[in-house]
Amino acid sequence: PITVANFLSYTDKGFYDGTIFHRVMGTFMIQGGGFTPGITKKKTDPTIKNEWRNGLKNNRGTISMARIGGQPDSASSQFFINVVNNATLDRPQRDGAGYAVFGHVVVGMDTVDTIRVVDTGMKKGKQDVPIVTVMIEKVRQISDADARKLIKAAKKPPTSRPE
Repeated sequence: PITVANFLSYTDKGFYDGTIFHRVMGTFMIQGGGFTPGITKKKTDPTIKNEWRNGLKNNRGTISMARIGGQPDSASSQFFINVVNNATLDRPQRDGAGYAVFGHVVVGMDTVDTIRVVDTGMKKGKQDVPIVTVMIEKVRQISDADARKLIKAAKKPPTSRPE
């Protein structure tokens, strides 16, 4: 799919390293992938076709492409993580299209839930910007084997400390 290839292209170039979650709406989603600290917009590749009719739903923990309202094929680098089920995003909006889901959080929803409750305000004309910067340090592809190891490790109960 175009959307996955687009995200992986940005990932492989290191585009997301040092970007921020610039929009946090705790009962909706957290959005990042387009700005550096100070709300400086990064230059992106051309926009992609909206693949919203792929059968995937905007449920809690899914990752979707952000786009400009009224412009269905305007997604570039920005993405959002749904922090609740957002069925309304699966249906056509006023512009005739929904929002394309292309992935889901496998490990780390606790981190997403920590981000979703940060204090937000206005910054450089943008709403819902975290007061304290929420940085994406590094995004990298990992192998299926490494992904399975992370999932397995996340499912293990915490070990108790000897007294």
